[in-house]
Amino acid sequence: MRKWALMLGLLLWVNLACAAESFIIQDIRVDGLQRISEGTVFNYLPINVGDELTGSNTRAAIRELYRTGFFQDIEFGREGDILVITVRERPAIANINITGNKAIKEEDLLRVLFDIGLSEGEVFDRLVLDRLTQELVKQYFSQGRYAVDVDARVTELQRNRVRIAIVIDEGDVAQIRHINVVGNETFTDKEIREDFESDIEPFWKFWSKADQYSREKLSGDIEKLRSFYLDRGYVDFNVESTQVSISPDKENIFITANIIEGEIYSVSDVQLTGEMVIEESTLRRLIVIEPDEIFSRRKVEQSVENITAVLSNIGYAFANVNPITDVDRNDRLVSINFYVDPGKRVYVRRIQFTGNSKTKDEVLRREMRQLEGAWFSQAAIDRSKVRMQRLTYFESVEVETPPVTGTDDQVDVIFRVQERPAGSFTVGLGFSQVQGLIASMSVQQDNFIGSGKRLGLGISYSKIIKSLSISYDNPYWTEDGVSRGFYARYQEFDQGQANISTFTSSEWALGMNFGIPVTEVDYLRAGAGFRSTQINIGSFSCVVVDPEDPDICQQFGLVPTNGDPLSNSLDNNGDGIISSNEREFDVIDLTLSWNRDSRNHFLNPSRGSVQSFTVQASAPGSTREFYKLLYRGAKYWPIWGGLVFSVRGNLGYGDAYDSYDDDSLATPQDTELPPELADRCDQSDVVALDTGLPFYEHFYSGGVRDLRGYDDNTLGPKDRFCRSIGGDFKVAGGMELAFPTPFLGGQSGTRIALFVDTGYVYENIDAFDADKLRGSFGLSVTWEAPIGPIIISYAFPFRDQEGDRTEDLQFSFGTTF
Repeated sequence: MRKWALMLGLLLWVNLACAAESFIIQDIRVDGLQRISEGTVFNYLPINVGDELTGSNTRAAIRELYRTGFFQDIEFGREGDILVITVRERPAIANINITGNKAIKEEDLLRVLFDIGLSEGEVFDRLVLDRLTQELVKQYFSQGRYAVDVDARVTELQRNRVRIAIVIDEGDVAQIRHINVVGNETFTDKEIREDFESDIEPFWKFWSKADQYSREKLSGDIEKLRSFYLDRGYVDFNVESTQVSISPDKENIFITANIIEGEIYSVSDVQLTGEMVIEESTLRRLIVIEPDEIFSRRKVEQSVENITAVLSNIGYAFANVNPITDVDRNDRLVSINFYVDPGKRVYVRRIQFTGNSKTKDEVLRREMRQLEGAWFSQAAIDRSKVRMQRLTYFESVEVETPPVTGTDDQVDVIFRVQERPAGSFTVGLGFSQVQGLIASMSVQQDNFIGSGKRLGLGISYSKIIKSLSISYDNPYWTEDGVSRGFYARYQEFDQGQANISTFTSSEWALGMNFGIPVTEVDYLRAGAGFRSTQINIGSFSCVVVDPEDPDICQQFGLVPTNGDPLSNSLDNNGDGIISSNEREFDVIDLTLSWNRDSRNHFLNPSRGSVQSFTVQASAPGSTREFYKLLYRGAKYWPIWGGLVFSVRGNLGYGDAYDSYDDDSLATPQDTELPPELADRCDQSDVVALDTGLPFYEHFYSGGVRDLRGYDDNTLGPKDRFCRSIGGDFKVAGGMELAFPTPFLGGQSGTRIALFVDTGYVYENIDAFDADKLRGSFGLSVTWEAPIGPIIISYAFPFRDQEGDRTEDLQFSFGTTF
């Protein structure tokens, strides 16, 4: 008010002065300008040279100059016939500094300031400060922070500039202390509030935000309350009022909702009208609500979605299905008419990709199931998006279907991708309880020069495995999606360090494989390779079976080699004799596998399944002729509130088909073992080293990635020295209940789950005995960290037997082999 009073007085003074001294303007001069140019002033000034200066046009000129917002003081004067305009500019905003904000990002707050006219470089107006405080407080109120305090401080600087410092004390989010629903007679408070986002949490659930109030959450909960009743036939349900009260300290919220339940309505008739571009009988099968059942808005909406989805898959992209209800309140009946308006059938004019600066368009286009020039199909577009998301070199994939300007039957499909680095050079360290320190270096290129081809080179080192590998894979060797890959590797493996019967092996291998897509989720793979393995059992057969008792060999004396099953088996395997304790095995591997993967996410799926069945055999002419059958499967179901239940199974079976002499493999008794050594395991588990598969091809069980709670590779058959030798038949399975990760909001790559594991390895399939199955239950945490997966589990073994090596806490991080 004071400003406008001063302005009015100034205008009155100018009016009187100019009325007494009107004159013809010969020139105009503007004094006091610093940042604003004279041209800007003349552009807004409604008076020109040659005009007569009067009281009325003087008032108009001052009004126009004030409206620009550039000036805080304007004075008209005269020097002869020259009009002199003296101005004082408003200061410019040099910078804006915001402190104290944590709940709202600074860029979001700056966007709010920009919308009300406050930004660096703009002219400063003190009147805007009031709006600034109001807007910021409004932003925090929407989050339930009613104790927020916003202090805007202005500091004058040189050259007519100001600095604005906004100091925010956000306060705490108001906590919901009570939620009261009044008027519910049929259902309890617990039933109707089950899906509410707002809730009263116990003190121990400190990570939950359900008890933090926000206006948006309350609006969503009121709509859920309405849906709860409408889905159960209460057509006349109504929320009469909602009261939200806050405590004087602005930290506690009390919510009351007053409702009228009404009566239950049933469905009297279901009709289908409109333009039938599909047979009516087909559309009727998509309607999930039937006459004589209780009315449900959810079923009505599901029926609309079903019909719309089918129409959108045959080109009717803009189909509209309108459910028209006729309510008979006397008899409490509802008649439903689904009116179908398919609109015009739509074609896809063009498919475009944006954001792929490195990846070639052809790599993306070959994943498309929607074709240009074909009918629009929402299912094909959705499937195309899923296929692109499963590529490893995209962070995100979004899709838009804008109509083509000037037409009503064409759309474009635009896929917006965000690329992630597809190539990596990694030098990493890891640790595993079994492998110890793991050092690795790898060069991996999943999208080699943007072609979608994969190229990799890796080197790794641990106390168990030392390896070097190179691989190449072309996922689209043919246009039909047939893949072809090559690999070569060399590795050295110390079995004794992995809790397996004591021998070392060195192996080099190379091979080629092909992949053939059968359906969208089914894939066949076939491969052939050659590997040459050298196995060495050492110079003697003494085994340190107890890591805490390293002098056991000296205590019991050396075990003669001719009494060791390893030596016995080595003599009957291998045609390349290198030394008395070392043999060479050459194998031609043939592999055929079927894979089915319908999971909705690769790392943390919540629905779908994954299965694989593999047949691996050594070709005739190999050192040993054998085969393996392997099955792996897992199924995932979403339950409620982010909980995911899953089951998994793992079966492995193998046998030899060559003329290997089994009679020579009987467990040797040439040397009597000391009782202390013989008692270190259950002697019922002691078997011949290999009567089927070669001993170096056996299955093993136990460990953080297999049967948690048991030491790696320790379960199953033993030789007479109580060393794990594995077996020809493996059974494993388990269940998990995964739940959202506290504090991380379900962040992808992190998984916490309760688990139950079971499994065992048997000498062969005839030796299967359910009583020998071991089990465990516990809690596991998996995190896909940059260095590789980190796995931590705490397990409680059950059904364990005397002599089993159990571990409650197990972990592994870094690259695993």
